[in-house]
Parts: sequence; structure tokens; C-alpha cells
Amino acid sequence: MNEPCRIAHPLAPIFDEHSRVLVLGTMPSPVSREVGFYYGHPQNRFWKVLGALFDEPEPRTNEERTAFLLARRIALWDVLASCTIEGASDASIADPVPNDLSTVVDVAPIEAVFTTGAKAATLYRRFDADLAERLVHTALPSTSPANARMRMPDLIAAYQPLKDALAI
Repeated sequence: MNEPCRIAHPLAPIFDEHSRVLVLGTMPSPVSREVGFYYGHPQNRFWKVLGALFDEPEPRTNEERTAFLLARRIALWDVLASCTIEGASDASIADPVPNDLSTVVDVAPIEAVFTTGAKAATLYRRFDADLAERLVHTALPSTSPANARMRMPDLIAAYQPLKDALAI
């Protein structure tokens, strides 16, 4: 097991003035920090799920992933600016400090927030209660390989509300 260490969020949010939904995780994993992009671990199913959800090929490079998100009006960031964490274990998160989500919501016409995983949902409700009161929030399951109980078809179905929010 990895030793707990203090991590400052190294990635900028991905959004533009057309983004309509905001997807939030907790904190980039060690592999995501290493590759410099969200959900960068090859076994994480986030990009596979989004590709399948929108009936598109899975975006594989950081540039393809950014273009994919912006073309579909999806903003992507994390709830936390920093925390103490063991490896990629959300269960080990201690001393969390939230990101200032106004960085995104003051620029983009965000209509709904989606969190990926139970810990992200809990932290979002804890730190961003004012935002949660005015925007629809949907907690989605984690796409992490640690969430092995959910098969791909189940994950894709669970993420359908994200696509539905963009169709309105």
C-alpha cells in the first residue's frame, strides 16, 4: 500500500463558454497526474464509457479527449484542490480542500453537475452546498477498476443521464 501524501491538484479544468454540464471526480490518480490528464489510467473506463455513450470511438490522446468534451459541451474537473491520499484510494482522502468551482460556473452556462463515484458526490455536497441547491446534481458510479462489480453495459446505462442532460 502507498503511504499517504499531500497532493495539490495539478490539472486545469477543461471547459469553455459553451459547457453545459460539469463532471467532477475527487482528485487525479497517480497515473493521471503522470500523464497529465483526467482518468489517465488505462484500466479506468471513463473514456470508454463516454465514447460508447455518445456512440463515438473512445478518445485516446489528451487532445482527442479535450476536443471530445468541448464538442459535447462537457466541463471536467475535480471537487478537490488538495488532500492527503494513499495512491488513488478515495477512501483514504483526508484533510480535503475544495476547488473553487466558480472558476467554471462563472464562465460557462452550467445546468447540471455529475459526480463520478460516491466520495466525489459526498465531497461535492459537503463543500458546494450552495451550488448543489441551484443546479441539478446526479451521482454517477465510479469508472475506476476498483469498481469491478459494474460491467461496461451497466456503467454506460448509469451514465445515460449525462447524455440526457445535454439533449435538453
